[in-house]
Amino acid sequence: MSLLAKFSAGADDRSARLAGIGLMLLAIFMFCMGDAIGKFMVATYSVGQLLLLRACAAFAVLSPIIWRQRAQFRNLERPRLQLLRVLLSSLEVAAFFLATVYLPLADVTTYYLACPIFVTALSAIVLRERVGWRRWSAILIGFCGVLIALRPSTQTISWPALIALGGSFSFSVLLLITRSLRATPDVVMASAQFAGTFLLGAVMAPFGWVTPDAGSLALFALAGCIAVGALLCVNRSLKLAPASVVVPYQYSMIVWAVLFGFAVFGDVPSPATIAGAAIIIGAGLYIFLRERSMGREDTGVSAPG
Repeated sequence: MSLLAKFSAGADDRSARLAGIGLMLLAIFMFCMGDAIGKFMVATYSVGQLLLLRACAAFAVLSPIIWRQRAQFRNLERPRLQLLRVLLSSLEVAAFFLATVYLPLADVTTYYLACPIFVTALSAIVLRERVGWRRWSAILIGFCGVLIALRPSTQTISWPALIALGGSFSFSVLLLITRSLRATPDVVMASAQFAGTFLLGAVMAPFGWVTPDAGSLALFALAGCIAVGALLCVNRSLKLAPASVVVPYQYSMIVWAVLFGFAVFGDVPSPATIAGAAIIIGAGLYIFLRERSMGREDTGVSAPG
């Protein structure tokens, strides 16, 4: 290969990586915006209504893609595992928005920052992947960060915090299953997730139904469209650049969660939340660096909510 060809290939690779990073940052911004809209809506409407109407809007956007790629929905691999993934995804989204009814957006996001740590721990326990003492140390430090943010005591621990932490753990199991179903097309996975939230929302929505006005319907539709756009950006980002390059940028979600929480709801994160988030991010980034040095770039995560 000539020097010019090598230079061009290197430039193309750098351009793809930069594009992947840019799309990941855009996706995280969109996810956090959608989460803020969701938190705003569940102050008036039920979580079931949010899940139902958000999924309807998502399907309206996805329907042309689903129709064009309908052949990919046949003969899915491991259907029982696919069903478990949809169930976990639906419960996780419901837990996230239920927690935001009672907790600041930054607090809920902090618990979800622990997902890479949970994934690494579960990979060793469930998938029997080799995890050395350095990463186990990072996992333990990350759990300490979770405990600091959770502030466990008889006076401060709450069910919403436990729901958020449970949602984070469910999301981690979801990621492990997704890793096992890598052969499943992206459109199938995304559609299945929205189908699950649609069905769960249809079951929950009649309880405490509040008829939305035109403005609220527009916000529900916006939340669904944003979720689809963010999901497509994440998938494209992971195709343009290795997971070990773009996934650490998902930690920018805590910045947007703090900003949206303050701007929209007047929430100011507590020192414990900030300290816990910093420890979790540090531990998670170390795990990602170890994954990259070990040559394992398939430990990717998607933003919650």
